[in-house]
This record gives sequence, structure tokens and C-alpha cells, in this order.
Amino acid sequence: MLVQNLTRLRFLYLDGITISATGNELCRDLLPFTKLQVLSMSDCYLSGPIPFFSSFKNLRELNLGDNQLSGTIHSTDWSGLSKLEIVDLSNNKLSGTIPPTLFGIQSLRRLFLSQNQFNGSIGDLHGKASSLLGTLDLSSNKLQGQFPMFVFELHGLTLLDLSSNNFSGLIPMSAFPNLRNLSDLDLSYNRLSIDAPATNISPPSFPTFTALELASCNLTEFPGFLKNQYSLNYLDLSNNQIHGEIPNWIWKSINLWYLNISQNFLVGFESPMKNINSGIWILDLHGNQVQGQVPILPSYATYLDYSDNNFSFVLPAHIGDSLQFASFFSLPNNNIHGSIPESLCNHTNLQVLDLSNNSTSGPIPQCLFQMSRSLGVLNLRRNNLSGIISDTFSKSCRLQTLNLNQNLLEGEVPKSLGNCKMLEILDIGNNQINDSFPCQLKNITMGKLHLTCLGTWKAMQPNPDKNQSELKHLQFEDFGGGVKYQDAITITIKGLELELVKILTMFTSIDISYNNFEGPIPGVIGKFKELLGLNFSHNAFTGSIPSFFGKLQQLVSLDLSSNSLRGEIPLQLANLNFLSFLNVSNNKLVGPIPMCTQLQTFSEASFENNAGLCGPPLKTACGLPSAKEDSPSDSETGSIIVWNHLSVEIGLIFGLGIIVVPLINWKRWRIWYFERIDRALSRLFPRLGRETKKHGRRVKQNQRRRTQQQLGLRTKTTSAQPYEAQTSLEYAEGAVSRKVCELQAQQKCASCVKAASLARSSSYELSNESPV
Repeated sequence: MLVQNLTRLRFLYLDGITISATGNELCRDLLPFTKLQVLSMSDCYLSGPIPFFSSFKNLRELNLGDNQLSGTIHSTDWSGLSKLEIVDLSNNKLSGTIPPTLFGIQSLRRLFLSQNQFNGSIGDLHGKASSLLGTLDLSSNKLQGQFPMFVFELHGLTLLDLSSNNFSGLIPMSAFPNLRNLSDLDLSYNRLSIDAPATNISPPSFPTFTALELASCNLTEFPGFLKNQYSLNYLDLSNNQIHGEIPNWIWKSINLWYLNISQNFLVGFESPMKNINSGIWILDLHGNQVQGQVPILPSYATYLDYSDNNFSFVLPAHIGDSLQFASFFSLPNNNIHGSIPESLCNHTNLQVLDLSNNSTSGPIPQCLFQMSRSLGVLNLRRNNLSGIISDTFSKSCRLQTLNLNQNLLEGEVPKSLGNCKMLEILDIGNNQINDSFPCQLKNITMGKLHLTCLGTWKAMQPNPDKNQSELKHLQFEDFGGGVKYQDAITITIKGLELELVKILTMFTSIDISYNNFEGPIPGVIGKFKELLGLNFSHNAFTGSIPSFFGKLQQLVSLDLSSNSLRGEIPLQLANLNFLSFLNVSNNKLVGPIPMCTQLQTFSEASFENNAGLCGPPLKTACGLPSAKEDSPSDSETGSIIVWNHLSVEIGLIFGLGIIVVPLINWKRWRIWYFERIDRALSRLFPRLGRETKKHGRRVKQNQRRRTQQQLGLRTKTTSAQPYEAQTSLEYAEGAVSRKVCELQAQQKCASCVKAASLARSSSYELSNESPV
């Protein structure tokens, strides 16, 4: 390390520097610095076990948060560190139980162990924990057991965060007056129950909270002690069972800027309704049963979520005047009707506008598309909106989500949509759009028209710099207070309509079904290598099924049904190993379905209503077409040859030819072949072999007689036999040689005389044989 020779070093801050060392290596490198008082190495990519710090007697602050440290914490690791005041080991991978000795360091004031994997119970620490402890953060672990009651003995506590664990038990709010310095309390998402009656029970010694989070704590009513919490600026009571109306006193806290009372059973506002406190920035009421009109909006609100309620009203024409600072306005899943007022376009801060699943009607204000330079999410799906999609998207379009599904929109897809290069979700299905897909060609670089606007949507194409192993959800940016917009879309994949609320960033799908898109399927689709779902059904696409579909190796669902596609099914579709749903029915496809592929595993319904399609799984068999039959489609698809049947016949003929041709042309091959056949038969059937030998001798004798008759030789057999093909060639050759040599004997050829004498001796032997 750079500081190895600085033995007198007391303060060492290396936060954010990539060191990538293990705990043991770090311990070895730090050994010379025995006088260290502060060691801060957060976000340094440290790994392995926690270094051994017991030799650093002067250490007061230790910060190793936001690393990848693993293993357990041992009791002996902290012995001798009597001056330690701050320990931050948060956001690592530490596991096991938390040793009591860590709490027992008498000088300890702050302890951060959140976002690890600690388990077990904290144990009985009554009288053992440091009385100076002011901050205790054990959130986001796997701790369990009864609520640690020893915390009520820590009178110096200012922050207590035990959220997102498995603690259980009943917590009486009457015990909190002992913690009069406590200002920040978070007990959310455990298995706790808070005993907080609605009556005002807060004595003068009750803590004055600035942040109170009691989400999922089984509350059934608003705690009464909140009435006097005038310093409260952050209140989260979400995911409880609070019934009734929202009380008026909740708006009196002049410092309150964050209020989350979502996911309860609230039905309305206490009347008479007063103006909502103008100091609230973030107001989340979603997931209740609030009815009637939306109250007067906080004038300084930046985030307003009224979704999933029973609001029923017409959007006021001047509603935009109350949203001068709003960046998030969400009203989906209510009963909002009337037209969308143009006053929503009066300011440029709006980033998310969600009015989906309502009954709004009329045209979409043109100014909303002009706001695309600031607007990131525009979700108007499932309404009764009509008219066209205005061709007014900004050249600096920042839209990430455009969802206009299930409306009454018509016309063409605007050319300027190609400006929205950051699009991650585009859903314009279930409308009456009539256009070629995806839009007209867009002039991009060097004046060349070679990409459709779909090709400019880089966010939908694979990013080689992106860590694909991280499973993250698609969501819009942080609006403060940990609040994010969660995209939700409805897609049809594998023939099923699915509602996707938490969309993984790795999930890429295109669904433009139920429109009137026409023309060929655009070739730019082949660039989307990580596409999982593609639904072009119920449109007017023409041309053939592109072979580039075979390059989309991640494709799980492909629906091209109910179009006017022609030609054959490309063999490349068989390369899609993950394809589990395919539908090409109700088209004009012809030819055989590619054989011996996974395409045969799909049902008959996937291919039906294509008059020229044949082969399994269809019941229509494929046959060779006759020469007389000709149709206009022949010029497009070519002659149909059932190659899988013809290949078997060709192979059989070729195999027989290998055996038959040598038998006809090569004498030695013929002799060798029949000898091998005779031997094989004699071994398989020994009796047949003996009979064959006897019969063979008789055949040979008869052949000799026939040969002699043909050559004019005298034999004892006088009956004339017709000439037959010779099977014993040595005797026939001997007879021929004998006749030739007799004719040449007159020339006194010594060799021929010798051959003739041999022939005569052979003839003498034949004449002396007994007739059969």
C-alpha cells in the first residue's frame, strides 16, 4: 500500500478507492499502523473475513461498510478495543449471530450492521449494552425472536432501526417515554404488533419524533400520540389495517413533508375537509377504498399517488394549476371520467402521468406528446380515448414508457416516435391503428434511409456493458424519500394475458396485437437478440415468415396468428431451443411443416387454418404434386417435394446398387460372394449344408455332360439337354482349352499338345464315370 511507511498515521480515509483486497491481506498491510484512530474504507471492494483489529488499541472509528466482507463476527475480534465509538459494517455479506461483546463495548456510540445476513436472536443484554449507544441500526437482516426489550434501557438512543427482520411480540407504546431522546424510529416489516390506542396518551416525556415508520405493524387505527407530534416530518403507516376516515389533525403538522398511508382500509376524508397542508411533498394514498372527489391538492407536492381507490369524478379543467411542482401524478384504477384537461401541460416538471384503467374519453391532448422532453412515463391504457397519436414527439424525447393499450385510437404511428430512443416499454396494442410497422423510414445518419424508427430504440437492444446477472426491476427514477414509479403492463405471452407489475430489466417483449399493421415483418426485429416475447397477432402483415427469427435464441413465445403471411415455415424456427409457445394459425402458409424438429411438439391449433400447410402435427399429409397441377402460389413457394420420404427410397436404391453392380460385372466378386453365402447357410443349417453338397455333385456331373455335348465330345449320356448357364467354370474352361489345343496340334505347338493331352485325360475320366 502507498502508506506502508507512515507508522505514525492516525486517520486513514480510503472510501471509494478500489482496493480489492481480502480481509487477511488488509490485516497484514495495516499491522504497522498501531496508532490508527480512524479507519474508513467503505466501498473498496474488500472481501473475505473481517480483519483482526484487536491490536489497534487506539481505534475510535471503524467504517468497512458497502463492501463484500463475509463470514462471522467473533467475540474475540473486539477484545481490547475499549476506545471504539463507531462501528459501521453495513451492506456486506456477514452472517451468523451478533456477539454480545460487540454491544458491550462501553465507549460504543453508533453501531451499523444493516443489510447483512445476520440471524438468530440478539439475546438477553439487560445491563450489558453500552449506555452511551445513541444509534442502533440492525435493519434488513434475518434476526428473529422476541423484540429486544433491552433497548428501552438505552436512554441515549436517538435512532433505532430494527426494520425488515423477523422479530415478533407486542410492543406497548407506553414504554417509549423512557427513550425521551429518540427521534427516529423504524419497526416496519417484522411480525410485531404495536399497542397504540387512538386516545391521546403521550405524556410530556414522550419522545418527539422527526421520522416514524410503523409499516406492517398490525395497526388498526391512527395512534393517538401522533396528534402532538408537531416536529414530525416523515410518517409511514402503510400496509396496516387502519379503517375509517383520514383525520383532519394529520394535516396540522407543519413540518410534515412525507406521508404514506397506503395499503390500508381508509374510505375517505374527515369532514369538513380542510385544505391539505401545503408543506407535504410526497403523499401516497394508493391501495385504499377512498371514495368521492380528490381533495384540494397540496400546492408544493412533487409526488401524488391516488391509485387503486374508488375516486369518482371528472378531472377539473384547472387541475394542472395545482400541480406546478409535481413530477409524479398517478390516478390509475379509479373511476375518473371526462376528457384529459390541457392544463396538465402548463408546467414542465411532470415526469410521470398515469391515468390508466379509468373511463376518460376524447382525444389525447397534443401538448402531452410535446412534453416528451420532460415526460418519462405516459400511461393512458384501458380508457376510452379516441383520435390519433399526434406527430409531435420532441426531438429530445425522454419517454421510457408509452402505454396507450386498449383505447379507440386510430390513424398511423407518428414518424416522430422514432425520436424516443430511450423507450423501454411501448404498448399501443388493442386499438384501431392502421399503418405499416413500426413507422415510416427515418433519416438518421449521412442521409441514408436504412433503419426504421424501431431500429433507433437502443434501450430494447442488448447492452454489452450491462451486468446481465443482476436481476433488477424496471422502474423510473427516485423521486425522493425512497419513492419510485413501478411500471405495470399487460402482455399476451404463451397465449395468456399477463399483468406484469415488477418487470425484470432482462424481460424484453413486443406486443402490438389487435391492430391493422400491414406490410412485411421488419428485419430490424432480428437485432433484438434477447427478445423473450413477440406478439404480432391479429394484424394485416404480409410476406413470408423471416428466417432471422432463428437468431432470436432467447425467444420463449412467438405469436404471428391471424395475419396474411405466405410461403413456407422457415426451417430456422427449429433453432429456437427455448420456444415454448408458437402460433402461426389463420394465415396463408403453404408447404410442409419442418420434420424431425421441436415444431412437431406444438398442438395442431398452432398451425390450423393454413390451406396449403401439411405434415405433422396437422392431419393433412404431404404428397408429391402432379405436373399438371399449377397455381399462382407455385411461383412463390416452388414445387413441393416430400424430401423425407424420397430420401429413404434413394438410400435403398443406392445400397442395393453397391451389391448388385459388382455381382454383374466382376467374376471374382461373384464367386467370392456366393461362396460366402454358401458357408453362412451351411453354418446356420448344417443339415442343409450336407444336402447341398450332394446336390452340388450331381449338378456338376450334369454340367460336365452338357459341356461335352456342346463341344462335340463322346459321353455315355445320350439324352440331349438344353444349354444352361454355367455355374462351375473350371470344367467349362478345361473343355474349351482342350478343343482349341486339338485344332492347334497340327501346327505342332508343344504347349498346345500338352494341353490337349491333359484335356483327353480329363475326357477319359469323364467317360469312365457312372451315370447319375
